[in-house]
Amino acid sequence: MDLKLFGEVFVTLLVIVDPPGMMPIFLALTGPLSARERHRAAWQAVALALGVIVIFAVAGQTLLAYLHVDLPALQAAGGLLLILVALELLTGKTDDPTKQATANIALVPLGTPLLAGPGAIVATMLFVQRADGPTDFSAIAAAIVAVMLTVWIVLRFSGGIVKVLRPGGIEVLTRIAGLLLAAIAVQLIADAIAAFVAQYNGVG
Repeated sequence: MDLKLFGEVFVTLLVIVDPPGMMPIFLALTGPLSARERHRAAWQAVALALGVIVIFAVAGQTLLAYLHVDLPALQAAGGLLLILVALELLTGKTDDPTKQATANIALVPLGTPLLAGPGAIVATMLFVQRADGPTDFSAIAAAIVAVMLTVWIVLRFSGGIVKVLRPGGIEVLTRIAGLLLAAIAVQLIADAIAAFVAQYNGVG
């Protein structure tokens, strides 16, 4: 397994998913639930996010071909969306989560779009497109599973983690994640522009 690729995929997806930033939202959404129901919600949200990301990793290219959308276009769109998310993380202007407790709270909005959002989907598709051979694919798959496992651990033990970090620590980590996410978003847009230039120069 390519450990370098594994590390790249793991860090990228981990920054995009932002487990520290998810903790306050998760606790707010699951506040009315019991501890057992909260743990179950964490598992269901992570399982759904993993399923969505895997589906797009496997069939994303086919879907884009059917819609006649080039990957650089989706890449640029994902970059723009990530910039919006990064600005919210940096400025702290995220929307207050609703207190409504429903049976589907683990699916929407926790599983998607908070965990399996456009950023994670686009990033995964890009890594899959770059992959060359079973070794790369296994590294990407292992990294995705590792990220989802990390997210589950954070959400599962979020109550204790919040007590250790306190609101100030979570806010600092969220700002750092926002800065890294903004850098990834800019890189996505830059790579998309370069891909468009190369594509049209090749056609010309």
